[in-house]
Amino acid sequence: MSKTFFISDLHFGHNNVLKFDNRPYFTIKEHDEDLVGRWNTAVGREDTVYILGDVSWYDAEPTIDLLNRLNGSKHLIVGNHDQKLVKNRRFRDCFLDIADYKEISVSAGNAVHQLVLCHYPIPCFNRHFYGAYHLYGHVHNSFEWNMMEHFKAEMTQLYSKPCNMYNVGCMIPYMDYTPRTLEEIVCSNITRSSSKT
Repeated sequence: MSKTFFISDLHFGHNNVLKFDNRPYFTIKEHDEDLVGRWNTAVGREDTVYILGDVSWYDAEPTIDLLNRLNGSKHLIVGNHDQKLVKNRRFRDCFLDIADYKEISVSAGNAVHQLVLCHYPIPCFNRHFYGAYHLYGHVHNSFEWNMMEHFKAEMTQLYSKPCNMYNVGCMIPYMDYTPRTLEEIVCSNITRSSSKT
């Protein structure tokens, strides 16, 4: 059975991101090759992956070469660093669809879940009060992510029900530079929350 995966902020070819995120690589080539290897270990050819923005700092051709090496059918939610690339037809052809914002349904466990996908965090996302999930990127592992986590805790307390918004930036510990399913993302966060209490 095919699976659906999510990841954001791959930043192929972006030397500065190694230091910015404290990514555990000496060179950008090592970084890129490891991300390709991790992707293809997790994702099968029949699987689907939603990339939530900021694919690459390379020009179109090297980016296309990397995308063609990645397993699965790919969808792009456009990030702030993708604007130049999406003008290239061959880059666009690497994806089943490209959107700035998308709402989808995904099966996880024995339930179907509503997901809001955007590169940017949306604190009051559609149907947050009714158990929908919001996956986002953009804020990396910065103070802005901590701010979103603080907001999430406040929303959970205010409504006495979980605020299901999750950062799927590849550098986040529970992502570990690997596309993850919704179930993996949620379970990792439950474990993380339990270890804090």
